[in-house]
Amino acid sequence: MPDAAAHARLDADPRRRVPRTDVVLADPRLVTAAGRLGRAAVKAAVTQALGKVRAGELDPAGVVDVALATLPRRPGSLRPVINATGVVLHTNLGRAPLSRSALEALQAAAGTTDVELDLVTGRRAQRGRGALAALAAAVPAAGAVHVVNNGAAAAALAATALAQGKEIVVSRGELVEIGDGFRLPDLLVSTGARLREVGTTNRTTLRDYEDAIGPDTGFVLKVHTANFVVTGFTAAVAVTGLAGLEVPVVVDIGSGLLAPDPLLPDEPDAATTLAEGAALVTASGDKLLGGPQAGLVLGRIDLVERIRRHPLARAMRVDKLTLAALEATLTGPGTPTSAALHARAEDLAGRAGAVADLLVAAGIQARSGASDSVVGGGGAPGLTLLSAAVELPAELAAPLRAGDPAVLGRVERGVLLLDLRAVAPGDDEALAAAVLAAAGAPERVV
Repeated sequence: MPDAAAHARLDADPRRRVPRTDVVLADPRLVTAAGRLGRAAVKAAVTQALGKVRAGELDPAGVVDVALATLPRRPGSLRPVINATGVVLHTNLGRAPLSRSALEALQAAAGTTDVELDLVTGRRAQRGRGALAALAAAVPAAGAVHVVNNGAAAAALAATALAQGKEIVVSRGELVEIGDGFRLPDLLVSTGARLREVGTTNRTTLRDYEDAIGPDTGFVLKVHTANFVVTGFTAAVAVTGLAGLEVPVVVDIGSGLLAPDPLLPDEPDAATTLAEGAALVTASGDKLLGGPQAGLVLGRIDLVERIRRHPLARAMRVDKLTLAALEATLTGPGTPTSAALHARAEDLAGRAGAVADLLVAAGIQARSGASDSVVGGGGAPGLTLLSAAVELPAELAAPLRAGDPAVLGRVERGVLLLDLRAVAPGDDEALAAAVLAAAGAPERVV
């Protein structure tokens, strides 16, 4: 029989004191976490911690603390990022951040809502009527409007409804490719339409369009050349010139600017394009409009109705969350996108200087300086916006990306630039705190 000393050694082994899983899961802190993250995620964290106890790596009293430490801070894998790249509409960061009013509308729409019901009569109603009315009010020149799930869907649905089995006449210089290898010609051909390319890469005339139009023409397509600029010996036909043709003119303005903006004089907007004679305009909702991802269709009543009633329109339908955020974007106060684009360079410089001074006081090598920023999202290609940035050692780029929130800047000539144009003023403290954490500086009030 084992002697008393042997029993004592066995009792001292922490692995013999491994608590039961259900007992650990009953801890109030883990119950709260399970209500937020799900029981499966919490149980997996507890199981992992108990494994460390069995391996003699963890005292049983620390199981709950270790389990809590390994749990994610929020449901889902998407992490918040402070966009300090200087690209206002960064596609890889989800383009436009939503306004506070849009976020509030999302919260209200997350539950059961009257998205397709008239509460007065108790009968079915037009889906998203509030968002559609807001879009129509924002662009009075449009006879009718429709919303689908993104800009590419808007173009594809227009091609399907108006030109399936027919020709779409388009300038060779406007057959664009955007990110991730997405090519507009491939999208249009996939709808069953045929492309009739006219002109050359750098020059297309009205005569080129006139010669191509015939009985098989569905419409003439004009595409804003986002992401690039063609200069030199060039020629293009304005919408006013195309409007005299005998077929509808569909214009993809891309970035979703609804009305002229003096800051972006070369960026087409929906109101002006329709006034110039376009029969239909398609655009994105998550770019210059500053709203959620959506495809906007605006124009002649008969054409919009054909698009709205096409069977594919159901497959491209937006959900209640998109409708809620879009309506609030259209009717609410200015968006973060607008604020970022119109921020004054001198104000950005003052903010950058204040952040840099704080970091220097904490012993971090930092200084403020001028920077160049861009619109992004394909909008206003070639336009540079004077901005300001906090300059840091390049080796901080990786730890800043790994932080929570993550911070994404850009490295130029061996220096990390944190451009403040797309950073909301209210996030300056969080930005400074993230730099302090990435540099391993002592925590302090910022």
